[in-house]
Amino acid sequence: MSKLDEVKEILSTLRLWMSISIGVLVVLIGGLVNRFDKNLVDAVFFSGILLTGILLTTLFFILRKISEKTKELGDL
Repeated sequence: MSKLDEVKEILSTLRLWMSISIGVLVVLIGGLVNRFDKNLVDAVFFSGILLTGILLTTLFFILRKISEKTKELGDL
């Protein structure tokens, strides 16, 4: 497999994970808002907030890696 194909494959995989992460984040935030509206602020709610922070951090690293691979693709 050539270097160009390898970078394209990695970029496609990263974009897939980015899409999945955004989807999970949207569903999670929707669930948190629903719990807050029902006044169910408990350990599950705060665990969801923690998980949201972890997902946002992961999404940041995925986006940074996509940017690096896109620049690498331009150099090839």
